[in-house]
Amino acid sequence: MRCPECDASENRVVDTRTSRGGRAVRRRRECLVCETRFTTYEYVEERPIQVLKRDGSPQEFDRSKLLRSLKIACAKRPVSALVMESIVDGIEDVLSRQAGVEVPSERIGELVMDALRPLDRVAYVRYASVYRNFQDIGEFQEFVDELETRQRQELQALNQVELPLRQG
Repeated sequence: MRCPECDASENRVVDTRTSRGGRAVRRRRECLVCETRFTTYEYVEERPIQVLKRDGSPQEFDRSKLLRSLKIACAKRPVSALVMESIVDGIEDVLSRQAGVEVPSERIGELVMDALRPLDRVAYVRYASVYRNFQDIGEFQEFVDELETRQRQELQALNQVELPLRQG
């Protein structure tokens, strides 16, 4: 590993930790020539994930693109960068474990929506409005109505109290 400051290859590892949920190793290094400290990351080389776009064209999975779309949906919402990173990590894990190397973009959109739904309703609706590509206000209203109905049913299920059976 070459030092980013002086380009020397003599360095020592000062600290080693796992990163990204165990999917990477973070190493803190010190150059033995100029004493600069720098960080390196090691990843397992994985097979590339191909995303099948709506028009049928394949595109290589881009983690940063997914994170960017989450940041847009979560703008000015109480969702931390760490939470967004963990959502992307989880989605990437799910995709890399699937048998095929080609994943429809719709599958990724559903995974994002599943992660956002319990986290933040506004971010969920923002993401869904772009992902589902609503054509008019009526489609959007139907989506919001379905969301409200689902939330009401979930709340009702949580508030249900089991009554003891009466023994006669």
